[in-house]
Amino acid sequence: MEYLDWIVLSCTLLFIVVYGALKTKGSANVKDYLLDNNETPWFTVGLSVMATQASAITFLSTPGQAYHDGMGFVQFYFGLPLAMIVIAYTFIPIYHKLKVYTAYEYLEQRFDIRTRTLAAVLFLIQRGLGTGITIYAPSIILSALLGWNLTFLNIIIGVLVIIYTVTGGTKAVNITQKQQMFVIISGMFITFFLILNYLPEEIDFGNILHVAGANGKMDILDFSYNPKTRYTFWSGITGGFFLMLSYFGTDQSQVGRYLTGKSVKESQMGLIMNGVLKVPMQFFILLTGVLVFVFFQFNDAPLHFNPNNVTKVKASTYKSDYEKIEDKLHVVNEEKKVVNKIYVEQLQHNDYDNPALRKQMVALSLKEKELREDAKEIIKKVDSGSETNDKDYVFLYFILHYLPKGLLGLLLAVIFSAAMSSSASGLNSLAATTAIDIYKRNVADKSDKHYVTATQYFTLFWGVVAIGFACISSLFENLIQLVNIIGSIFYGTVLGIFLVGFYIKYIKGNAIFIGACLSQTIIFIIYYFYIHIQPEDDKLSYLWLNFIGVVLTLVLSYIAQLFSDKQNQTPYKKELA
Repeated sequence: MEYLDWIVLSCTLLFIVVYGALKTKGSANVKDYLLDNNETPWFTVGLSVMATQASAITFLSTPGQAYHDGMGFVQFYFGLPLAMIVIAYTFIPIYHKLKVYTAYEYLEQRFDIRTRTLAAVLFLIQRGLGTGITIYAPSIILSALLGWNLTFLNIIIGVLVIIYTVTGGTKAVNITQKQQMFVIISGMFITFFLILNYLPEEIDFGNILHVAGANGKMDILDFSYNPKTRYTFWSGITGGFFLMLSYFGTDQSQVGRYLTGKSVKESQMGLIMNGVLKVPMQFFILLTGVLVFVFFQFNDAPLHFNPNNVTKVKASTYKSDYEKIEDKLHVVNEEKKVVNKIYVEQLQHNDYDNPALRKQMVALSLKEKELREDAKEIIKKVDSGSETNDKDYVFLYFILHYLPKGLLGLLLAVIFSAAMSSSASGLNSLAATTAIDIYKRNVADKSDKHYVTATQYFTLFWGVVAIGFACISSLFENLIQLVNIIGSIFYGTVLGIFLVGFYIKYIKGNAIFIGACLSQTIIFIIYYFYIHIQPEDDKLSYLWLNFIGVVLTLVLSYIAQLFSDKQNQTPYKKELA
């Protein structure tokens, strides 16, 4: 990494931290600190909502997901636009009418304190874990880049976020996210066109898509009904819909973004903006990962993308065994270059796909996959505790080895900006929920200044907790899936509580509390036995947990209410007496 890269990275991060801290210093009351005095315009609301979801994991992990598995992951987001419409015209008017600081305040007014506390605690658990992961993701980058200790890096990154989040609250989160989104969008577009420029001159964009398609990377839609298939059109439009409905409608990290809107209309417009732009944005990021895949069809790809694992192997007695596999992969890489060039030439001259060449390309890809699996076995022999899945390192490897001076710093700034924006939203929402839903309810009749100070202390507390989670995190398949799995475990039950509150007036507080507790317990059991035990051979896609959690909460709470009504009924004869 050159001095110019360090200057670009350092100046970007320093500007965001200092700007956020100075611009928003001195909130005098809770409304200003948590809701930015309801002065946020719709465009800022939309950018803040997008930036909160677009964590470093998005830009670190999603291209690697596309590199290995293709464009199918985009189906995960198919339910998002519909969820935005439902939230905009159902959830937002209710939140604004009640003038709540957090989503969970509504639950006490609709049900009781127990239900509000249950939803708040479930949120605190999953968002605390999620925020830790968003801090951990960029630490991987600097660890691979500099060889620094991961724990040390987690602390540094966490402290940077804590500084301006504690100082400025929600306003600091909102205004810094505008700058962060500018850096993110600029950096990704520059990288996309840079990869195109790196490919052979004779290959146009159409040929790029043909090469990717021949290797199974352009299979965007899967209409199969197999529940084991992780990403399908149906799991995205149903499980993804309920996940997004819960995330954007009940997760305080997102609710807190649009509660700051100037009006109901401004909040709605910001959320609809996210619904319109989010799927194309994810499609573009995945397509960038596919371009990286195509790039490595014409350039040498490493046997393993995680440099830490490679260093360990080459310092062990298995060095020669690993290097033999590297030599075999080099032969495969050379064959791939030849076959892909012939394939492109035939496309240019004959304008049709050659089935024989496509078959040869697939065979070489399978051979490459076998060699990578052999390498992983050696890595496990060297260190049984090593995470051999290297999806999260694919894009990192590319930007470290192929981006020119200055642009490497910009891309690292993109990833750090994304990490800081989502982590700041997470800490702000965790502090708000703790202060309003738990602390203020038990420590009442204090001044606004007292609650602002308490919220700042809670921000600091959750920052330390998130750093702690980050320090014990480990890769699980890849980070973007880990975040979504954690959310899917909890979101269904929480969303079920809110849907009952909005639409089923018959169900009362005691019944929804019982139904939600049973639902969450069953979801834990389903996850453990059907997903966690054998993650490489899932019996059920984790996305379905959102749908199952919602249905369980609705059904079980309804049954509990029926049982309660039956128990409370007075027998007819006693009534006459």
